[in-house]
Formats: sequence, C-alpha cells, structure tokens
Amino acid sequence: CPSCPICSSSPSKIMSLQAAAAAAAAAADVQNRPPRIPVPAPRAPPPPPRPPLVVDRERTCPLLLRVFTKIGGHHTVEDFAVRGKEPKDEVQIYTWRDATLRELTDLVKEVAPAARRRDARLSFAFVYPDRRGRNVIRQVGVTHASGSVRRGGDDSRTLAELSFQTGDFLDVAIYS
Repeated sequence: CPSCPICSSSPSKIMSLQAAAAAAAAAADVQNRPPRIPVPAPRAPPPPPRPPLVVDRERTCPLLLRVFTKIGGHHTVEDFAVRGKEPKDEVQIYTWRDATLRELTDLVKEVAPAARRRDARLSFAFVYPDRRGRNVIRQVGVTHASGSVRRGGDDSRTLAELSFQTGDFLDVAIYS
C-alpha cells in the first residue's frame, strides 16, 4: 500500500506504533482489574533499648537546672513568654543528666514546704522553645512525696531518658 501512512513508514516507526498500541492495551487492562488490596509492610523490630546514661559525677561538671514550683498546677506558657521575667518561685539546682525524678523530688522537698506533706504529688514538666521559638510545656512524669509508700515507675526515670536538654526549665506542680 504505497498510499498507506503505516506501510510507507520506516520499520522503526512501525515498531514504535506497535509498542504504543501494546501500552494502551495494557493500561486499559489495568483499569478493568479489581483494585488491589494493599499489603501492609512488615514492621521493623523495635530499636534496641539504649544503655542507661552513666555520668561520672566526680569528673563531670554539673549543669544548672532552673526549677519553677507552683502549688495546685503547672505554670502556663505565658508565664515563660518573656525571657528574664520567669515566675518568681524559682529554685536553682546543680545536677547531672542522670539525675532521677526521685532525686529531684527530694531536692524540691527541701525548699518547698508543700512538697513535704505526706500526700503530696509532684508533677514534672519541661519548658523549652519549639522550632518556631515559642515555649512549649511537656509533662514528663509524676512522683509522690512519700516515695516509700507509692514509689512508681516515674521515680527512676532520668533527665536524659526524658530527653532533657541543657537550658530547658523544669516546672513542678505540687498537688496535696
């Protein structure tokens, strides 16, 4: 067929036309198939637990932890909004990243009479700036003043385990 555009074409053009037709047929076939049910990806095993942070307190310099206590609840984010105008009820503690919430509870009990009550409960929260520079309050644990009676799971948690970073504030709510 001399007048036929397909027959008068080069062999490579015929091959590309055939490939295009095959691709169109395959696409139509895919559209007619029932939808596939996605197979969930297998879960990776949990990462191995990190070894506990061990600090040589004789050789490691302690960090300054600014602790703000309040009876009846935590401070608000607005209380920490202006640098240098933090709440007045501040206690400065020199400690290490391996300090536990129980150790911090005992130190707070030394300076806050309300924390010494037998039924006192202390709630700990970190105050730190987020990526946009706005302060965030994140609760990290609860302890009881009478540790021997109600020693719980949070007593042995360390600042390092709780992702404390130097410069974060510690807000302690004292409930009686």
